[in-house]
Formats: sequence, C-alpha cells, structure tokens
Amino acid sequence: MEGMQAYGAGKAGGAFDPVTFFQQPHTVLRIVSWLFSIVIFGCIANEGYINRRDNVEEFCIFNRNQNACNYGVCMGSLAFLCCLGFLALDVYFPQISSVKDRKKAVLADVGVSAFWSFMWFVGFCFLANQWQVANPDDNPLKEGGDAARAAITFAFFSIFTWAVQSFLAFQRYKLGADSALFSQDYVDPSQDVSGAPYSSFSPGDDQESPEAAGQARGEAGFEGGDGYQRQDY
Repeated sequence: MEGMQAYGAGKAGGAFDPVTFFQQPHTVLRIVSWLFSIVIFGCIANEGYINRRDNVEEFCIFNRNQNACNYGVCMGSLAFLCCLGFLALDVYFPQISSVKDRKKAVLADVGVSAFWSFMWFVGFCFLANQWQVANPDDNPLKEGGDAARAAITFAFFSIFTWAVQSFLAFQRYKLGADSALFSQDYVDPSQDVSGAPYSSFSPGDDQESPEAAGQARGEAGFEGGDGYQRQDY
C-alpha cells in the first residue's frame, strides 16, 4: 500500500523526506525559476537606471522606457514570491488528505505556471526590443550593459522553466489517483449493494431456529392437516 499515490504524492501523514523532495523535477525547476527571478529584478533594480554626465536625473537603460524597467522589476519580484509560495505548497502537499484539494492544487499549478511562462515571453520580447532600439548616445560609457543583457537572457530562460513546470503539473493531473485507495468514486465492495445480483449471505441465513421451525410445522398441521376442515361461522 505504500506505493499508492494521488496526484504525485503518497498517502497523507507520511514523514517529510527532504532528499526526495529536492530530487523532484518540479521542485528543481521551481528553485531554478526562483533564482532566475532574483537575477532579473536584481540586475534591473541595481544597474538598470543610469544618468548622463550633463543630467543627474536617472532613466531606464532600456531605451529610456520606464515601463520596461518597471515591468522587469515587478514581474521578477512577483515571480520570486510565487516560487516561494508553490515551494511551500509542495512541502505541504503530501499532508493533504482530500483528493479534491490535491486536484485543486495541481490545477492551480498548471494555470499559474502557464501564466508565468506567457508573462516572461512578453517580458523577454519587450525588454529585447527596447534594448535593441536604445540610443547608444544615452549611455556612452556602456554602463549597465551586462546587467541589461543578463535580465533579457534570464527572462528568456524563464519562459521554458515555467512552461516545463506547467507540463509536469499537467502530467500529475492526468495521473490523478492511480489506486482505488485515493479514487473519488471508490466504493468499498462490502458496502456497495446497488449492483449486487443477490443479497448478502451470512452463515446463519440457511439455518432455521428450532422454535421458528416448530412453529411453522404447527401452523401447517393446524391449517392443512388431514381430516380437519376449517369451518366458517
């Protein structure tokens, strides 16, 4: 019974095994996505704003487009928090005893991971385009160039890490409950009498008590015995 699983986890109540937890593919991908989000918002927040010598006011390194820097910082911060949230859910997931709750958690993983894959695709296209059309004269010293390219690169990588997470979650959803122990429609055969072709059997059903047998014979002899006829008054 120990090998039975529901949506990728065994029976609720088992001890937490950190080695097994960190060896799971979706856990590894969450940690990688978490690190990528740190790189993205860290690079933009620290080196994504520059200024010219003749102007003390800072501007976004991505073609002076403040929206590009805001997008990178905001999405990186939210992805960072989202990864932490799902890592906590992964730790708690084996303790969820309800199959319906496990199903909701896996479906949420599918949707959220697909959403972040799309958002990083948009972010990569946006940042790459603004970096490409940026005016070199705005940054003659090439300050922050490596940070900008790193943010674009890891935004590109994040597309695939989140997409694979969504795929793995979908595989867990399709796997569902692989045993009757976790099946939502499972009915104990001893309790299922709706489809039984005959009534349940008990050892005492074919044995008649002496009192009942004697009473039945007495009634039969009284009503249907030879030489006696019932008279109606």
